[in-house]
Amino acid sequence: MSELILLTGGGTGGHVFPNIALLPELKPRFREVCYMGGSGMEKEIAARYGLRFFEVNSPKFKRELTFDNFKIPIELLHSVKSARQILAELKPSVIFSKGGYVSLPAVLAAHHLDIPVVCHESDFSLGVANRIAKLSGARLLTAFPIGVGEIVGMPLRTELSNGNRGRAFDALSISGQDTRPYLLIIGGSSGATALNKAVYSCLDILLETYNIIHIAGKNGDFSVTRDRYRQIEFSNDMQDLYAAADCVVSRAGATAVAELSYLKKRALFIPLPKSASRGDQIKNAQYAEQHGAALLFQEDLTPQSFIDACMRLKNLSPMRECVKVANTVVADICASEAN
Repeated sequence: MSELILLTGGGTGGHVFPNIALLPELKPRFREVCYMGGSGMEKEIAARYGLRFFEVNSPKFKRELTFDNFKIPIELLHSVKSARQILAELKPSVIFSKGGYVSLPAVLAAHHLDIPVVCHESDFSLGVANRIAKLSGARLLTAFPIGVGEIVGMPLRTELSNGNRGRAFDALSISGQDTRPYLLIIGGSSGATALNKAVYSCLDILLETYNIIHIAGKNGDFSVTRDRYRQIEFSNDMQDLYAAADCVVSRAGATAVAELSYLKKRALFIPLPKSASRGDQIKNAQYAEQHGAALLFQEDLTPQSFIDACMRLKNLSPMRECVKVANTVVADICASEAN
């Protein structure tokens, strides 16, 4: 058994939950699993799973032209110095990075200390953090064939298939007696604003066909209430919400695409546009469409187009599985790379 593995990655659920998915496979192979990240959702989630957490905040690159981006090199240098001090004392056998700007301090510090790094890319193109990790000597794994790295599939929380619809109904005070199908709408941990606006604008029409559970994020308008409509900011019990859902509307992060195909859900993906991302969600959604999902581009998102897409969704066939579950192979690779 190796000594210690350090997980890193954060900022969004797509960078955090694949790390958490690996825990059942990593714990038999390592004496301890720790986590390094920023002050975002990864800190709370690591605590929930009983992981020692080391907070090192990293500057985030902004896609718009802003003076803040010129401060990134100096801020990142300070973050790497902090991470290096922690790693020198912690002495992990290997680091597994799920990418995102939050992972950079650990990855770059590991390079200076000759600690092996394994990184994983979920999307159809390398993110900036994983590009830097690869240039720093990390072993690159990928979910999809993107021309670089080793194709292994996606780390997924397989416990998502053990959800319970009744528990979801109890938690949300839903009687469950209405026979209309349940539509789960997920804005994601970021990028929910446009999707929320579409939901609010046509809520009454959608409720003629569906019962609705809406994960609106921190920017949701929680003054909006209706019978058979439940709006929440976030859920720690996604397995139960997935079990309750007959149909799902979601952003198109790679983890969301993989989870909904794994669960074989009827799914409509509305990817973040290139103006709000590097375009990775568009490629993810197009790939999902090839496996039975519906696709609606945000540029085409209007109340009427959203209603039409949701009405078609209930007659859609469930998604076909589009990526292999990689939990065991990723854990094996991490163990093989450990010092």
